[in-house]
Order: sequence, then structure tokens, then C-alpha cells
Amino acid sequence: MASSRALLALLLLVLALHLVHSGYVVAGEAQPVMRGGSSSLAAAAAEKVNCPGACAVRCSRSWKPKMCLRMCGVCCSRCNCVPSGTGVETRAQCACYANMKNPKGKNKCP
Repeated sequence: MASSRALLALLLLVLALHLVHSGYVVAGEAQPVMRGGSSSLAAAAAEKVNCPGACAVRCSRSWKPKMCLRMCGVCCSRCNCVPSGTGVETRAQCACYANMKNPKGKNKCP
């Protein structure tokens, strides 16, 4: 009985060590790759959209401004882009934003 508990404890320890090690490997793979003196991760962070500002412009002429701002914020945080202007004709500027649908199949993003 005691040996089976010791064996179980040893197996759990080995599993925990394996999970910790695999977490470090995955985190290690996510390191930015340096090319030409700048990293792609730094470039992506530099291009982060100001979602509240962009959504304020996008929703400035909406008839439901609170709902528009909330949904635009969700879409912007997922897509990292907001189409310019206030109309439907500019939705194609951001494919992710334009293609996001709600559970009913309608456009999620204003």
C-alpha cells in the first residue's frame, strides 16, 4: 500500500516536471525573431490600434452609441483594426472586423 502511494507520488512529480518543462519550451518558441535589427513582435506592438479613439470616430454617428462603442471595442481588441469613417462602405478595410458574425449570423462589428 505504501509503495503504491510512493509510486503514484513519483508519477505525479514526473508529470508535473514534464508539464513545466513543456511550458518553458512553448514559451521559448514564442521569443521574437530578430531580423535586420528589429523584432516582428516589437513591430506588431508598435502598430497596436488605439481602440477607444478609433471606435469613438467609428461610432460618432451611430443611433446606439453605447452599444456601438461596446461592440466596436470587442471587435477592435480581437482584430487590432477598425475601419475608417462611419459607414458600411469602409468595412472592407479590415477583413477580420468585416467578417466577424454574431450567433445569429449577422455582422457583429458596427
